[in-house]
Amino acid sequence: MSVTELRPRTPAETALVNLAEAAGADEDARRSAIEALRREGLPHRRVEAWHYTDLRALMGRRLGKDQAIEAIAAKEAGSTESVLAPLVAGSTVVDLDRSEAASAPTGVSISASDDLADWHETPNHLDRPVDTIRVVNAAFGARIAKIAVAEGTEFASPIEMRSGIGAQSHAGCSVEVGNGAKATFVERIEGGGSPAPSSGVSYLTVGDGAEVLWIIDQAKDSGAAHLGQLNVTVGADATFKLFLLNSGGGLVRYEIHAVTAGEGSEIRLRGVNLLENDQHLDVTTTLRHTYPNTTATETFRNVVTGGHGVFQGMIKVAREAQKTDAKMACNTLLLSQDGDFSAKPELEIFADDVQCGHGATAGEINADHLFYLMSRGIPAPQAKALLVKAFVDEVVEELETEDAIAEALVAKIDAWLERSH
Repeated sequence: MSVTELRPRTPAETALVNLAEAAGADEDARRSAIEALRREGLPHRRVEAWHYTDLRALMGRRLGKDQAIEAIAAKEAGSTESVLAPLVAGSTVVDLDRSEAASAPTGVSISASDDLADWHETPNHLDRPVDTIRVVNAAFGARIAKIAVAEGTEFASPIEMRSGIGAQSHAGCSVEVGNGAKATFVERIEGGGSPAPSSGVSYLTVGDGAEVLWIIDQAKDSGAAHLGQLNVTVGADATFKLFLLNSGGGLVRYEIHAVTAGEGSEIRLRGVNLLENDQHLDVTTTLRHTYPNTTATETFRNVVTGGHGVFQGMIKVAREAQKTDAKMACNTLLLSQDGDFSAKPELEIFADDVQCGHGATAGEINADHLFYLMSRGIPAPQAKALLVKAFVDEVVEELETEDAIAEALVAKIDAWLERSH
């Protein structure tokens, strides 16, 4: 009889498992996730989906034995209530840890569940037998809060979703938006200077003819690590719009996986990634077109003054998804030799009547544009700042129907630009 010996775990992998166990493993589903994490460990650069983000090595720089012990002690000491102000005044704030809100809008129900993220299913076909982000989320016992928007419901104020601010914040939610409904959701990811990782897994179902705007505001502290994932199903003649702002975090990976579930569905992804110092920021997306006559546009703008950024985008068009119109672009502005950015846009097309394209650019500030502004009396620093702001604001301006949200996001971007220059 032969015995297969498991690869020895690194100190970071051992510390992560210890953290999960210290948080409590009193049920079969959670114990199973912890054992899967112990067995599989963290992905490395030889795993295709994590080629540019060697999580085993990167986590090892932030999560060692001593730090793990400190994080456990901090967790046992308890945490304080979040006093984070809403991104937009008047928003309904949902506490995912308690599955409750002070007052939910009419037509919206919020409830708790005992469900954990299903880590056996991997939305990214290039990942391992288990989904890395989901297995971490389940190992730490994140319960999936349920949010349901009734058919035909429309409400003006956003629903803002939060979990505990700080180290070891792990949350999950499942949002169902009924047919013909219209809703805006804000996912806040802030705070937590500890190297102990946080995680979040969200599921969103957009009903037929519905319209959803989903805002992700990720601004973790510079020493924090976060793994996030959003899984979206878009119904027939429905519109899903997403805006992702990454302006913080030491080690961040956020995945977006969307699939069409009917003809006429539309997906719009927009994002701004702001990198400085020694940050490592990874945005990975997959858009799967499985029905004919669907559209998708994906645009990310990146400003790099330091650290390492990653964009991986996959558009997959099934054989039956004729008349698909999908485009993807990743544009990077490199403002320093201390930072770099890796872009990997991909197309996987099995239909023969489609319009699909992708592109990626990287470069410095256009010298002609800079000269034009300076020739009109604008000093070089201010001229550079104006060009950088115009570069990212062009994406934010697509939220023109959501003035309050756009203003809040522009304010956060402006604060980062002022701090980084």
